[in-house]
Amino acid sequence: MSLPPGFLDELRTRTSIVQVVGRKVIWDMRKSNQGKGDMWAPCPFHQEKSASFHVDDRKGYYYCFGCHAKGDALSFVRETENVGFMEAVEILAREAGLSMPARDPRAQEKSDHRAQLAEVMEAAVQHYRLMLSTAAGQGARDYLAGRKLGAEAQKRFEIGFAPDQRQGLLQALTAKGFSPELIVEAGLCAKPDDGGAPYDRFRGRIIFPIRDGRGRAISLGGRAMDPNARAKYLNGPETALFDKGRSLYNHGPAREACGKSAALVVCEGYMDVIAMVEAGFGGAVAPLGTAVTEDQLRLLWRIHDEPIIALDGDTAGMRAALRVIDLALPLLEAGKALRFAVMPPGLDPDDLIKAQGVEAMARVLAEAKPMVSLLWQREIEGKVFDSPERRAALDKSLRAAIKRIEDPSIRAHYGEEIKRLRWELFGASRGGAQGGPAGNRRSDFVPGARGAGKRRFVSPNALPETRATLLAAAGDDVSETLREAMILGICARHPALIAQFEAQLEQIALRDALHDRLRHLMLAHAAAPADVIEEKLQALAGADLEKLLALPHLRSAPPIVKRDDTELAQMCLAEEFAKLAAVRAMREEIADAVEDLEGLADEGVTWRLAQAASLRHKAENSKLEDNSDTGEDRAALSARLQAMIDGEIWRKKH
Repeated sequence: MSLPPGFLDELRTRTSIVQVVGRKVIWDMRKSNQGKGDMWAPCPFHQEKSASFHVDDRKGYYYCFGCHAKGDALSFVRETENVGFMEAVEILAREAGLSMPARDPRAQEKSDHRAQLAEVMEAAVQHYRLMLSTAAGQGARDYLAGRKLGAEAQKRFEIGFAPDQRQGLLQALTAKGFSPELIVEAGLCAKPDDGGAPYDRFRGRIIFPIRDGRGRAISLGGRAMDPNARAKYLNGPETALFDKGRSLYNHGPAREACGKSAALVVCEGYMDVIAMVEAGFGGAVAPLGTAVTEDQLRLLWRIHDEPIIALDGDTAGMRAALRVIDLALPLLEAGKALRFAVMPPGLDPDDLIKAQGVEAMARVLAEAKPMVSLLWQREIEGKVFDSPERRAALDKSLRAAIKRIEDPSIRAHYGEEIKRLRWELFGASRGGAQGGPAGNRRSDFVPGARGAGKRRFVSPNALPETRATLLAAAGDDVSETLREAMILGICARHPALIAQFEAQLEQIALRDALHDRLRHLMLAHAAAPADVIEEKLQALAGADLEKLLALPHLRSAPPIVKRDDTELAQMCLAEEFAKLAAVRAMREEIADAVEDLEGLADEGVTWRLAQAASLRHKAENSKLEDNSDTGEDRAALSARLQAMIDGEIWRKKH
């Protein structure tokens, strides 16, 4: 199957080689410059420890200074996936949302036709540039001068003028040898319904050429000189070259500016973009006569990880911002975000720069709000929440919005931020202390994970030896402290398991200072061989380790005593982590439920408490003796307990 060159060019334009390569390597962020698309990593084609594999996202190529492997995204997929050229094209096309072209023996002919359309479009740009300098363009020049657009700005953006003539462009281009059919197909002229001669689409308008990311002229935009014109702005129609939902005005120059650390700012129109660039904000772009589309949003994220949506401060601008939010929520992923810079009422970026200067525009961009703030503002704007039903309605709408976020990590962080904003709105009416969310009002609790602390009640008349016991020291949390000790004891006696349970060991909240010291030592040497870990623990914390292992419940514990039974130790360690996580998660659910019941009728409270209680019973009933008949082998049970931890089955699933 032969592919038109235009298809491969489009595929390369839409494909980020950093994203393609990033699936196979771990970037060295100390050496890489993500803003410029300049990334380094250990080479995936040969064994090495240093980062000698270089990827240039702007040029679309990779090169290894060690083994000298080089190529583009297609060759990388071919080499790493062990597929042929056409299979690699299909993989990248599927990821980029491109349909593979049908098998067509006339593919080369079609490609040549696109090249002809680009040629006639370039000729039109030059013709309109010439018309601006003629006597007919005097009014347009005066208008541009009034908008503070000098000759340099006009040259940079190739601004032109279309005189109010019915067939001025048609005659000029046909005189250069272009056929009327080709001119019409490029969107420069239109045919009347009665079948007469084609006429110019742009008449009496200032012309703004639209170029793709590679710099090809693909369409035109025109601003009417006549204030009574039916359309103030007119864009060319969609053609084989121009898809307005996949294009951005000033795409190429903005991408280059963002590679040099400029912010990517999305404006509403041509004049806003030009004013921003002239003021020094080179990363300005604009959609082309439509609201931001999903394809444009993905294109923006390819240019910059956090585009700023700069919209007018009027009602229409806010509506546009909210449409972008609804579009972006399902597409969010770690490292890809949006911020919103809201202009002062009645001003667009061009007006703001002219009225208040570049500093005012920079200040607005610096104060751009994260998307969650506008989402919250939309839900509370103009509403009064003076009843439980109204507050419940707010919660319902916010839950529905957050549920649309597919990335679980981002969804969780949005939930936390919404909870914080909700407390700021309702906190004062819930009888809580001033100065923080309800979840932070437990200042008399033992430090640790939220809701994990308990009051310690010890009689003032207790003997010193009584005060020193584990029961008195741990208070109501004695069972959790015993489990913490068991976890660390098993790790100390079976150090080979530390690497396997490294994530759980790192995340667990330890209240005892001795436990915490031992945990950090274990994590610091988790990658070392087992015998080395034992030596390090003995050398650096021998006394603490002896104190831990001397605890009565550890001295006789099978996984501690049977040092050769790694399988038993692995199973018991997974069991202890599961039980500890279940108990603490239940406490968090209860704490959250108490908060919810203080001022919110949450239909999920009962379900959440039942899940937490069920999990605790399940964990408590799973205690095993070494010689017991469990009905399933140790490996299967260990895997099931590990799945309980990884899946956080005590938490409510949305």
